[in-house]
Amino acid sequence: MNMPRLHPLLLALLVAAAGCGAPVTAASPSPPMTQAPAGFWAHWGDGKAELAGYTLRTPRYGQARTGEAILITVTEDFTAGQRVKSDGGHGDEYPVVKLNEVRDFQTGLYDYNVMTSSFLRLDGRIPLGLPDKVSFSMQEWCGHAYEELLVQPDALNTLRHSYFDGESAGAQDSPLPARAVIADAMPMLVRGLGGELLAPGETRTVQWMASAPERRMLHTALVWRSAEVSRSAATSSVTVPAGTFEVYTVTARPEGSPGSTWMVEAAAPHRLVRWTRTDGEVGELTGAVRRSYWNDHGEGGESLRAELGLPARAWPGK
Repeated sequence: MNMPRLHPLLLALLVAAAGCGAPVTAASPSPPMTQAPAGFWAHWGDGKAELAGYTLRTPRYGQARTGEAILITVTEDFTAGQRVKSDGGHGDEYPVVKLNEVRDFQTGLYDYNVMTSSFLRLDGRIPLGLPDKVSFSMQEWCGHAYEELLVQPDALNTLRHSYFDGESAGAQDSPLPARAVIADAMPMLVRGLGGELLAPGETRTVQWMASAPERRMLHTALVWRSAEVSRSAATSSVTVPAGTFEVYTVTARPEGSPGSTWMVEAAAPHRLVRWTRTDGEVGELTGAVRRSYWNDHGEGGESLRAELGLPARAWPGK
């Protein structure tokens, strides 16, 4: 059978391509973007907040301290111009899921009051792993500190104020690395609230920024570290004060920084059941409810702490 003859010019091009080109490699896939997963609004769009209480053991001044943590998770509309909750009418609103993490613990005579607010933008504009905004404040008897992180399209804008000498800085921009994760958002990310961070059994290397509370307690700078983040392939059972749960685990192992493990309820809504850190910190779920808590500010509302599994607080005159 006669084979078709190739045009000489085409034949020369094919020979050159076969003999002298480097192997073609596929480009690295772009990271997924943070957005509300399927079924998200059926649960989180009811206008209520999830309140979850935790016992807390955390190290400070070389000793383990006892306290409590409350994680408040709720959706709201942000305004792009100010990066704050919108009252409507701005024309630049977008949905976010917000986590307010409140920590209180005692160190001898005086206590620490720590709050971190993290916001996941849910409209597919920011790579998964990065919150839209983080604001942090810490109050203790020596003074207080404040920090704000704003994720821009190609930079991280930071603002830091502290009562410690040399630790305050005005607004600054720094580059955002690829495949970046900011640890303050992890209690939401491990739950899949912005999409699936990791598939079961998956391990990934990311650029990691430690949480604001960790950096403040250790007086460390804003730096990116390589970290291995992994999710368990199977579930296991864990018992905490709130009961026994079937959970999957997500673990982060940053270079030169404490590692963390989050145990997440396998069934929806995938509440955070327990977390541990290699420096000895442990948080365990005591109870969780969904409430419009901003309406529970009257006298007697204090008794609702029992729904979170937290003890009543005794104040003078009560």
